[in-house]
Amino acid sequence: MKKKLIQNTTEHFEKLFHNQAKHIFLSPGRINIIGEHVDYNDGYVLPAAINKYICFAISKNQNSECAIIAKDLNEAYKFDLNDELKPIDKMWVNYILGVLHQLKERGLKQGFNIVFSSTIPMGAGLSSSAALECGIGYTMNKLYDLGLSKEEIALIGQKSEHTFVGVNCGIMDQFASVFGKKNQVIKLDCNTLEYEYHKADFKKYSLLLLDSNVKHTHLTSGYNDRRNEVEQGLAIIKSHFPEVKTFRDCSAIMLLVLKEKLGETIFKRCHFVVKEIQRVQDAVNALSNSDFIKLGNLMSETHQGLSKEYEVSCDEIDFLVNAVANETSVLGSRMMGGGFGGCSINLVEKGSEKELIEKIAEQYRTTFGIELKSYKVKISKGTSEFKNIKIS
Repeated sequence: MKKKLIQNTTEHFEKLFHNQAKHIFLSPGRINIIGEHVDYNDGYVLPAAINKYICFAISKNQNSECAIIAKDLNEAYKFDLNDELKPIDKMWVNYILGVLHQLKERGLKQGFNIVFSSTIPMGAGLSSSAALECGIGYTMNKLYDLGLSKEEIALIGQKSEHTFVGVNCGIMDQFASVFGKKNQVIKLDCNTLEYEYHKADFKKYSLLLLDSNVKHTHLTSGYNDRRNEVEQGLAIIKSHFPEVKTFRDCSAIMLLVLKEKLGETIFKRCHFVVKEIQRVQDAVNALSNSDFIKLGNLMSETHQGLSKEYEVSCDEIDFLVNAVANETSVLGSRMMGGGFGGCSINLVEKGSEKELIEKIAEQYRTTFGIELKSYKVKISKGTSEFKNIKIS
């Protein structure tokens, strides 16, 4: 699939620009094993890059003119780097412009032609947006020797989303896309950006994503609402427990003491965050001990928290998680990503995937009239240049 993606992207570049692309870059999507909605709550997360990519075919120009072609959307955007860069009414363009706006401040002057194409499903919660931002940042850094570290590229991607897209996202998606390693998960401290790799050998199990094929429109507003709610909650907690600096210092007992002051909704949001931060620690231990039953149980607990306490799930995703709950081949299942649609991530026995997909797809179709999509994913390396390009 990777080979075909690269071939299709480079051929499209040649057709449009009448010469070969000089460079090829691949930027992956990501999964998160556990640690949802805690990347902006000072928690730990456990993401990994996956073998679904955006491919960028690029050549430099001799002037400041830029052309960006989104092959899959059959859309193009052309502009001059010397002009002021600001958000426009094409969302995919804004992810890119937000990055370039910052890179101009770091010395980017020379234009380019880019064609990009993707195997990351849009709207499935696999962070195609972070792959796009970080792919552009990484590509420009390599081509124009901007001297950026991987961490800076991830932060530039995050800031692009804040400023040009209007989603106040955490750092996890961008970090995973840039720092991913094959067969390794990243335990990332979202406070300090300290990180450590842990081997992700699932042995006789594999990761299966079931795509609900829905993305409800209140994702952005719901996401920003949750951020506001937990910020209010943390302020209340700090005012009563001065030793609490972040949610990491907070315990479930403290929350119970303050339940009335927090109010029902904010209590539930904060309770999920405190429990989820602990679940990440427990999941790292489970992975280290190859205790996949424990890992599966933690994933399922996370889903219950996301659905009932953080309230970012939806009927379709809850159905997919509940549908596999009694399948002996499934150790754990949960919603993944921002919520209100997207995918469930499932830890399943290798060899059981086909039968499971067929069974759940039929139930899902009967209940919602929606065709289920599914993706078997492997943990891959982060954003990188593809070196095997043949230049004539």
